[in-house]
Amino acid sequence: KQRLMKKHDGAIAEETSTKNGGNFQEIVEIFRKGQLGRLFAGATENTLIQFFRYCFVGGAATIVDWGLSSLLFYFAFHQSYAVIANGLSFVAGLLANYFLSTFWVFRSSKIKSRLAEFMAFAAIGVVGLLLTIGITKLFEITMADVTSAYQIISKVVSTAVAFLWNFFARKYLIYSKKDEA
Repeated sequence: KQRLMKKHDGAIAEETSTKNGGNFQEIVEIFRKGQLGRLFAGATENTLIQFFRYCFVGGAATIVDWGLSSLLFYFAFHQSYAVIANGLSFVAGLLANYFLSTFWVFRSSKIKSRLAEFMAFAAIGVVGLLLTIGITKLFEITMADVTSAYQIISKVVSTAVAFLWNFFARKYLIYSKKDEA
């Protein structure tokens, strides 16, 4: 916790703040005390811990998405219907992300209805998908004549951008405490 000195009516008052710097201080305290289990277990509003956990959630959702896409494309659809395979796998990855995020990363939602919460969660995911498509198209337009590696370069860049968008949009639009909104 961080202590702030405030001047009020001529007197100096001490106020405790966990908003500014509290996230980092909590992480330092966890490592200092060797309580690494706190990074993985228990409810938390600490953005850094939530981000750490979201890295695992995003990784698991990506495995579901890419794995199901490959299974559908190569085995169920016999190397046809790539758009359908990718669309279905995107939905499966989104569902995995939602359930893992609400169970492990973000515990308290501003939205009371689970259906409305999921719809907001999905809408943010769709924006992330549109960012991915836009970034990929931009790289294709600017780099396709230069290198065939534009696809993988755009995949890396767009994955990072979409990941950051998804985490921070969900954190602050859906799962922040009401008084922080």
